[in-house]
Amino acid sequence: MKTASFLILFTACFFCSCAQQPESGYKKIERMVPMRDGTKLFTSIYIPLSNAEKHAFMIERTPYSCAPYGEQNFKRNLGPNPLFEKENYIFVYQDVRGRHMSEGQFKEMTPAIDHKENNKDVDESSDAYDTIDWLLKNIDNNNGKVGIYGISYPGFYATASLPNAHPAIKAVSPQAPVTDEFEGDDAYHRGAFYLMDNFSFLNFFDHPRDAPREENPEVNGDIKIEDAYSFYLKAGAIKNLNNLYFHNQSKIWNEYLEHSTNDAYWQARNIRKHLTNIKPATLVVGGWFDAEDMFGALSTYEAIEKQNPVNDNKIIMGPWTHGGWERKDWSSFETYNFGSNTNAYFQQIELDFFNHYLKDKGEFKTGEATVFVTGSNEWKSFTQWPPKETTTSKWLLNNNHTLLLQNGTVKGLDEYVSDPANPVPYLNRKSSDRLSEYLSADQSFASQRSDVLYFESNILDNDITICGPITADLFVSTSGTDADFIVKVIDVLPNEKHTQQLVRAEVLRGKFRNSFEKPEPLIPNQVTPIKLELNSTAHTFLKGHRIMIQVQSSWFPLVDRNPQQFLNIPTANDSDFKKATIKIYHDEVHPSSIQILQLNK
Repeated sequence: MKTASFLILFTACFFCSCAQQPESGYKKIERMVPMRDGTKLFTSIYIPLSNAEKHAFMIERTPYSCAPYGEQNFKRNLGPNPLFEKENYIFVYQDVRGRHMSEGQFKEMTPAIDHKENNKDVDESSDAYDTIDWLLKNIDNNNGKVGIYGISYPGFYATASLPNAHPAIKAVSPQAPVTDEFEGDDAYHRGAFYLMDNFSFLNFFDHPRDAPREENPEVNGDIKIEDAYSFYLKAGAIKNLNNLYFHNQSKIWNEYLEHSTNDAYWQARNIRKHLTNIKPATLVVGGWFDAEDMFGALSTYEAIEKQNPVNDNKIIMGPWTHGGWERKDWSSFETYNFGSNTNAYFQQIELDFFNHYLKDKGEFKTGEATVFVTGSNEWKSFTQWPPKETTTSKWLLNNNHTLLLQNGTVKGLDEYVSDPANPVPYLNRKSSDRLSEYLSADQSFASQRSDVLYFESNILDNDITICGPITADLFVSTSGTDADFIVKVIDVLPNEKHTQQLVRAEVLRGKFRNSFEKPEPLIPNQVTPIKLELNSTAHTFLKGHRIMIQVQSSWFPLVDRNPQQFLNIPTANDSDFKKATIKIYHDEVHPSSIQILQLNK
């Protein structure tokens, strides 16, 4: 949900508004739909002119505006992708509570209330329920079936409709859904604050509101960023950004930084634990290059699987950035070429899913897990995710920058000095905002730095395909009392440049190594085990390539700088940031390794 640049691009390119009626023939009405507590939500409803059949509802609930406003003004595109408009669904768009033209107070990731005691106990499940109840009773010629979909923050609202779902909801597709903002989605990743994303997003999103409004002004319209790395480094300690730019006008920014551990604030906003007794069919969608909510897609699917022994729950993961699957074409990205338009394949699956459950049209035979394997450029279908057709393997870090893909003798250690005044850039190019390309970009610039360690395998004699989560088990020490650890898995291509193509990367803030709720200082110069869970992937390292692992302790300005002292970072002063000597051990007693699931041949 969380980058302004994505939202502007997504709106401009895919869901543009214009004052013309779609060719397929719809009429539009706008209504203020009452919720059980009396709050009214602004709702745009596009109704097919044809009465040849009864129509199902397709609903998207959004905090980003269901514009254009005015019954004479139509969206250029209706539904998740262009195939839907010809299917004569009743398309419904709603401004969620407290956003744009809807009444009420907005809450970031509205906490779910499983057991409601009265009509004042409202959440996104109840708002979806009340909206659907009103639609069924007030929109003629409907067939009594509802589908809900959404990407990013709207993906969260799709997920949130599942607990205590209205019986008319038959199919839900949470796509890149915001799910757990502390552990792995937009706000924090494994306890490390995603600085650049949240500053730019909340400037776009969180201007104070005292009444409904069509437009959402920026918190500070005077912010001008040409080079994000220089901008955030010059700003210094994170608290300075509020003092310099937001001046306490962003409520959510303040909430994020006031809650720098996985406390009750974040736990109340973790939708995963509420995904029980799910009745609608679900199709979870995510992208291997999604810089915002890759974790959300994977963990939403996992939560439904674990907490619902009997379910109709499927997942699709493709080679996409955030929401990229709804573009017209997606055949390549950064250093990757996929060999086909992966979007044409997905968009037909998406249409078949909703048509089957909402219109009893056709069959939906997609496998439990449908994933695109980068590197080999092929779609694969599995009966579960991660696939059962895998074997756990360990890659061992070793001396002389070597990576052992099989058991062997390991020895030694490597060290580097992490300097908060000179953090490792997340990407080797200037930009005004975060670029999604970092998840697939050449990492050669990083391996050349003295504060980045790299470990490289021999040339591969055979293809190696990994499918599933990746775990880094490191043995580390630091001269400070806290440190970040970033681990990257890289495919080294046998081209002239020996491109170091990023496959997967993730960060862990060291003080959260044992608990996200209760941080603990690192003991200076004491060897400490660190376990970092990276998101899943599906990638083939081809014969003739090499595999590389990189380890570093800053990733700026994607992640805020760690002072490398055990303290509350949102209240740290500029003087608190210190250099630290980081050591990574890889001997027989401390065998640092990367655990992967290798797909059997």
